[in-house]
Amino acid sequence: MTSSTDIELVTLDMAGTTVADDGLVERAFAAALPERTAADLEYVRATMGESKITVFRHLTGGDEDRAQEANRAFEDAYAHLVDDGLCAPLPGAEDTLRRLRAQGRTVALTTGFGRDTQDRILRALGWTGLPDLVLCPADAGGRGRPHPDMVLTAALRAKVSAMAAVAVVGDTASDVRSGINAGAGLVAGVLTGAHGAEALRAAGAAHVLPGVSGLPALLDGEG
Repeated sequence: MTSSTDIELVTLDMAGTTVADDGLVERAFAAALPERTAADLEYVRATMGESKITVFRHLTGGDEDRAQEANRAFEDAYAHLVDDGLCAPLPGAEDTLRRLRAQGRTVALTTGFGRDTQDRILRALGWTGLPDLVLCPADAGGRGRPHPDMVLTAALRAKVSAMAAVAVVGDTASDVRSGINAGAGLVAGVLTGAHGAEALRAAGAAHVLPGVSGLPALLDGEG
């Protein structure tokens, strides 16, 4: 069994894990799909963390043109919310990223957003250059969570010795499943986002933390 202290790469989700969501994703979805139903909103909540274009393909019944249009509207709406100053780091998140790097670990931030939105968030937070790697689904061939592609791409770029040396951390079941599907050595959930402890553990999380600020101690063998 891999010791947590052997972790070389930590991949962390953004919205809900390191970045405060505060309903911004749901607000952007509402703008993208004004004709949404209560069932649509429940699906959005259940699939938090997944690639947004995948979610829109489901909500539009596989109509690719409508899905792409809705995805563009979502990204535009979210971008405006970020530009309006409604984007903030979760408590302790920036310090956590710095501490992980100080421990000698490679840090990757992953997201289901598109590249433009991800970069806009990083600029708004002043985090450009803070993580070692930044990945969105397009960087991994187009497939987002719960597929393992972003985690595997990060592992290849970080040149880890083995997948057992990778930790995956997120606030949704799809974040957790992506880590499990990738064969990551440590998969943890945090309670600052969309899903609760029961859903995170059911998805396979070995650890559930109140927030990312507890991660450095866990990986240093203190948790």
